Amino acid sequence: MKFIFYGNYFYGLCAVALSIEAALQQRYPLNDPWYYLFVFLLTIFYYMYPYVRKTTMTGRNPRSNWYTRYYSLMRTNQLAIGLALAILGTAFLLKFGKHLITMSVSHWLWILVFPLAGLLYYGVNLLPRGFNLRNRGWLKPFVIGFTWAGLVNIYPVMYYDITHGLSFTTDLVSLFLFLKNFMFISVLCIMFDIKDYSTDYISSLRTFVVRLGLRKTIYSILLPLSVIGLGTFVYYAVKNHFHPMKVVLNVIPFLLLLAVAYSLLKRRTILYFLVVVDGLMLIKAICGTIAMVYF
Repeated sequence: MKFIFYGNYFYGLCAVALSIEAALQQRYPLNDPWYYLFVFLLTIFYYMYPYVRKTTMTGRNPRSNWYTRYYSLMRTNQLAIGLALAILGTAFLLKFGKHLITMSVSHWLWILVFPLAGLLYYGVNLLPRGFNLRNRGWLKPFVIGFTWAGLVNIYPVMYYDITHGLSFTTDLVSLFLFLKNFMFISVLCIMFDIKDYSTDYISSLRTFVVRLGLRKTIYSILLPLSVIGLGTFVYYAVKNHFHPMKVVLNVIPFLLLLAVAYSLLKRRTILYFLVVVDGLMLIKAICGTIAMVYF
């Protein structure tokens, strides 16, 4: 269980599930299995990066201590995943590189903006003082939400268009779905900052929970954002005459989001955050996929 959740394999599963949901919601066919394998491995590689850079991570964080204990195994695991990503990426470039060359500047901006945000989150040592967005406490959740929304909303459609010789376009539906995932995952990230409250407080990292306190963060930010997201979706669904069951299925993740936010008034373990809080991404993807396939 710890290997799956501490090792970020569950994140990889969530990324694949959300990518499938987003493609179906945008009325696009699913991509080939190699694409989803790449997304799965890339997500694991990205989240494992800070834990395999060094072996001296000890303290009160169970996940950091777990990585210290199994450092050799996870370091080898990271190298294997990196090699697999390189092979998949090279194969894609060899087959479809000519299509990338002919893409417009706006399309390249879509391709590059999300990896750039992801890189700046961890930091760029070439910039002054090792600049990174992770140290901007209030901005951190939205950077993660933005990067995830790009990965699961924009890239599946763009990959399909590139591999089928089509021109990538976005519409209001795609924009709405992008914002929906952006806000949903950003809320989850704010919840996750609750887990790191003591560490962030000592480090003077001004996250929402450090600035406002636990109860005010939940009642003034998490619950209102969840209600706004729920209300926005219901309005959109009614306006577009969604099937009642499709509405119900897509409302379930927002109701669970409210319940989980309220549950954080009590102290929770790191596995609670990794399984329950992050598990809302998988539940959202499953509900959205069922709604699209059957209703």
